[in-house]
Amino acid sequence: MEKMVRNKQVVLVSYANEGPVTDDHVKIRETQLNLNACKEGEVIVQNLFVSVDPYMRWRMKEEITWRKKEETNWGRYFDNFKLDQPIVSLSVGKVVVSANSGFEVDDLVTGMLEVAEYSIVVSVQGSMLMKLDPNLALPSDYLGPLGMVGMTAWGGLLQLGEPKPGDEVLVSAAAGAVGLLVGQLAEIKGCRVVGSAGSDQKVKMLKEEFGFDDAFNYKSETDLDAALSKYFPRGIDIYFENVGGKMLEAVLNHININARIPVCGMISQYNQEWEKCYGVRNLVNLVGKCAKMQGFLGGMFLNRSEEFIKEMGGYMQQGKIKYKEDVKHGIEIFLEAFNSLFSGGNTGKVLVQLTPN
Repeated sequence: MEKMVRNKQVVLVSYANEGPVTDDHVKIRETQLNLNACKEGEVIVQNLFVSVDPYMRWRMKEEITWRKKEETNWGRYFDNFKLDQPIVSLSVGKVVVSANSGFEVDDLVTGMLEVAEYSIVVSVQGSMLMKLDPNLALPSDYLGPLGMVGMTAWGGLLQLGEPKPGDEVLVSAAAGAVGLLVGQLAEIKGCRVVGSAGSDQKVKMLKEEFGFDDAFNYKSETDLDAALSKYFPRGIDIYFENVGGKMLEAVLNHININARIPVCGMISQYNQEWEKCYGVRNLVNLVGKCAKMQGFLGGMFLNRSEEFIKEMGGYMQQGKIKYKEDVKHGIEIFLEAFNSLFSGGNTGKVLVQLTPN
């Protein structure tokens, strides 16, 4: 017997190679899903929260120019989205039907799932589907401080940045999902931390709510080089890079000997074709300062998941880590939520809540 439910999905109908993503590129499509049509090995998940992240912008382009497919084993996570198919994102949901012995109905799970009210998981391994402990944290925490966002902050700063007490640390996009965690982790490690954000309200929040030693509004600074001289009279030991462009160029004039620059992202460049991206002119400073600049993906640290959960979970239990979510409600709001990442309209982790948890 068929058991049909309505299923709204976010579908990419046209590639957005340059400029903002609009409703010409992304549409909401409503289908009917038969919950009794689950095949052997499959799982059907009712999505609770969908993660909205800047990297998804790459996947909405026809070509991902910064890599060749054979150069990475991250597979589906960084392939471009296929036209007329639902886009996918890290999500948390509840199993409603299972034909897989590894999962039971009502299990709380996370994985790379279709951005939809319901998602059929055909390949558990391919979607990275895993069960979660509902007693350890709230469901949305697994997309924030205990999820890939937290692992990205933890791995990028602690494993690549190698912070030491007294280090001078700059975090760009500091009011974003990753930046908030990076700043607090650096404070825990005894560093002096300054955040860059896009509004006076965010600057105030970073200093008063999240313990940053200082912060500045990059939009009101007419001379970034002068601003960094003011905020870093002793130079910069660690720059956690989320922005790129003019900010990176200014930072390179202020790095200290043996500075470390973990490159998490360059959000200021994502809406551009690569030929039109900002050309940083002073990369030679890396040579003179014997500095290390390394790009990375949060997934690089998956083999250290237990260590990450223990350390980050411990900080949360001790009240040393605070977090902020920017939750939008309903699948129809997805595009607005996504574009808020590029306009500076978000604070903290952007999530779309699809169903009550």
